Amino acid sequence: MQWTSMIAIYALFWVISAFVVLPFGVRTHDELGMEKVRGQADSAPGNFRPLAVVIRTTIVASILFGLFYANYIYGWVTPETLDFFKSVRE
Repeated sequence: MQWTSMIAIYALFWVISAFVVLPFGVRTHDELGMEKVRGQADSAPGNFRPLAVVIRTTIVASILFGLFYANYIYGWVTPETLDFFKSVRE
C-alpha cells in the first residue's frame, strides 16, 4: 500500500471517528447547573473541550486504522469472506 493511500485512509478513519466520539462527555447548561445566555438553544453544550475530542478521536482512529492495516497485510477478512450469496450463484 502506498503511503499516500495510507494517509488518505487514516484521514477517513479520523473524520468518521470524530463524529462517533463528539457527543461523549458533553453536557448541556441545564445538566451542569449553569446559567444560559438569552436566545441560547437548550441543547447547546456547556463544557465542550475540543482538545479532548481531538485526542480521543486520534486514539480511536489509530486503533481502527491499525486493525484495517493488519487486515490488509494478513488478509483476515477478504471479499470472498463477505460474499453471502455465493451458494445462490453456484
